[in-house]
Amino acid sequence: MTGMDVTGKVVLITGAARGIGAEVARQLAGRGARLALVGLEKAQLEEVARETGGKAWEADVTDWDVLDRVMTEVAEHFGGIDVVVANAGIAATGFVRSMDPKAFERVIEVNLLGVWRTVRTALPHLIKTRGYCLVVSSLAAIVHIPGNAAYSAAKAGCEAFADSLRAEVRHLGVDVGTAYFSWISTDMVNSADEHPVFGKLRKGMPGLAGKKYPVRDVGRAVVKGIEKRARAVHVPGWVGALKYFRAFTPFVVDRQSVEEVADADRQMAASDTSGLVGPGGQAASR
Repeated sequence: MTGMDVTGKVVLITGAARGIGAEVARQLAGRGARLALVGLEKAQLEEVARETGGKAWEADVTDWDVLDRVMTEVAEHFGGIDVVVANAGIAATGFVRSMDPKAFERVIEVNLLGVWRTVRTALPHLIKTRGYCLVVSSLAAIVHIPGNAAYSAAKAGCEAFADSLRAEVRHLGVDVGTAYFSWISTDMVNSADEHPVFGKLRKGMPGLAGKKYPVRDVGRAVVKGIEKRARAVHVPGWVGALKYFRAFTPFVVDRQSVEEVADADRQMAASDTSGLVGPGGQAASR
């Protein structure tokens, strides 16, 4: 594994209209990368493109035909694809027994199948350039909290997918990294915090577990990860250390906030407040 100077490299980012994707684009633009920005929310996406000097492609990452066309167009426009950041993701609030089934399945479809479809359609181009793929997973792949089953399942799947992919494409010159982020101050997390039930649960998590981190920290970490063609990117750094203790995390979660979880479950079962959160969730549900 060798390093990469991102100057002049073509970086394709999904979920680039806002949040982590937009911040990564901004920081890569400052390093001279050429950016292909893929996502929904056309106006927002085009604004990020104007800001970063990139080019926008409106696309749903769950649509095979559209993704295949976009990858071809990006490669033709820029002359190839050097890096893919499979970042597009949404979240939903709700407990399994009462959650809107469509919202649960849409999270899986976007966050896991969307990553698979992004990577599969991009892979021929990455093989040509001996490029780098960063799959965005989450701390939720390691710690599975109540009210977050769909997101945790999808992000754990992303981690497993990236691990298998890494071994499969190493001999082709392609490196694969996995990104693990804790709670980041984005529209998605901030919208979840406003939820009358889940917001209280999340904000009531003890110590570092409930802290939110600025999105600029993620942007810096991802740029460094790309430059190093890193196997893993962690924000904050303690997430990396926590991976060594993941066998114990279910026991900790089981013991924490038993009364609060029971009360939240009753509230969710008696209300109609489950569903996709934030502007990204709204865009993905259309």
